[in-house]
Amino acid sequence: MDKLEEVGKVLHYFSRISVAIIELKAPLSIGDQILVKGPTSDFEQVIESMQIEHVNVSTAKKGDSIGLKVNKLVKANDIIYKKSL
Repeated sequence: MDKLEEVGKVLHYFSRISVAIIELKAPLSIGDQILVKGPTSDFEQVIESMQIEHVNVSTAKKGDSIGLKVNKLVKANDIIYKKSL
């Protein structure tokens, strides 16, 4: 069974560009499999693009606020989990 680790929370969502601003409480990297859960959100995706202050990064650490390209609509306070085996 997959293990879920809470890694962050959505602070804001820009629907025009499908980017969520996420405050991290654990590290996250390109290629990580994430699960987005909230009252109206429940989907998985692989991280393909993230930015800090409009600069592309391959990894981000606890405490960073990142811009993350998401495949579906998310809302503020949705929780981001990282999946691991």
